[in-house]
Amino acid sequence: MDKYNYLVVGSGLYGAVFAQQAKAAGKKVLVIDKRHNIAGNVYTEKVEGINVHKYGAHIFHTNTKEIWDYVNQYAKFNRFTNSPVANYKGELYSLPFNMYTFNKMWGVVTPEEAAAKIEEQRKEIIDAPQNLEEQAISLVGRDIYEKLIKGYTEKQWGRECCELPAFIIKRLPVRLTFDNNYFNALYQGIPVGGYTKMVKNMLEGIEVRTGIDYLENKAELDKLAEKIVYTGAIDVYFGYKLGTLEYRSVKFENEILDKPNFQGNAAVNYTDRETPWTRIIEHKWFEFGKDENGNDLPKTVISREYSSEWKPGDEPYYPVNDEKNSTLYAEYKKLAESENNIIFGGRLGEYKYYDMDAVIASALEMSKKEFN
Repeated sequence: MDKYNYLVVGSGLYGAVFAQQAKAAGKKVLVIDKRHNIAGNVYTEKVEGINVHKYGAHIFHTNTKEIWDYVNQYAKFNRFTNSPVANYKGELYSLPFNMYTFNKMWGVVTPEEAAAKIEEQRKEIIDAPQNLEEQAISLVGRDIYEKLIKGYTEKQWGRECCELPAFIIKRLPVRLTFDNNYFNALYQGIPVGGYTKMVKNMLEGIEVRTGIDYLENKAELDKLAEKIVYTGAIDVYFGYKLGTLEYRSVKFENEILDKPNFQGNAAVNYTDRETPWTRIIEHKWFEFGKDENGNDLPKTVISREYSSEWKPGDEPYYPVNDEKNSTLYAEYKKLAESENNIIFGGRLGEYKYYDMDAVIASALEMSKKEFN
């Protein structure tokens, strides 16, 4: 049997970056994935000429030049800027909260008027906020909380805002300018041709086997390599023996529409409680409604997103980083540190809500420790 220096479990961003760095350091690497495709949750698939984000919208953004330079080796990025729209019962508002939002909400025109309105409404909360509802009102006031935060947050977390901890909304971006750019990031964009193409470029020259479940074939696979890089869920690796870490999951309802334009924006959040989905993504607008040759695309693909409580068999998306789960993860981390020749990495391996640039940074950091 072939002997590898590293067996990388999972071909998402953490696994792909680590594998690329290992190969660059002269190591022999095997990457496996239980899905039948590479790229993990950033996987994109062409439908009607449109790169569809199969596991939810992924918009690359970073303030770190080193990370931006790194990804640009494997993809050309377009100039997409994330400017979501909030739909509250047919009323449309700009996100993040900015002067367009305040003008629509209250008719205010100047930053001073907007600031005064927010200040007046914040006074409702006198003591230190005890839950998410009080925290949000203390930051942006009752009107914005009721229309743009409450329903969306309750759908996303499956709990009433007054039952959610205040720390979930430590701060909310409030801009007294007409700036619709959601991210305060120096670098932002979408890889031209989709994320799958970018990950494929990272994995060039590396052996990849898909459709292989590591934990079902662990004993046999462990013999193939000197060291394992595991990017799956840490509690699953240990057979849930200390208990189950909680996640929120997302279900997607995809539809191909025989029209060129459904909502005129990549992301529209539905912020009322009654609409069952949290948002609708119209994938073509991530690449400005054009194919790779610059031609207009005649059809469109939309995805309605429904947030749900994770259960075994579902895709885990968002770690529930509350006190209970963080304490349990700390115990699993101790177990992980006692294991020989295995690295736990990525969103599931580290039970952490990671942006893409942070996942890449984490994999590059671990690579430096391993190969320098």
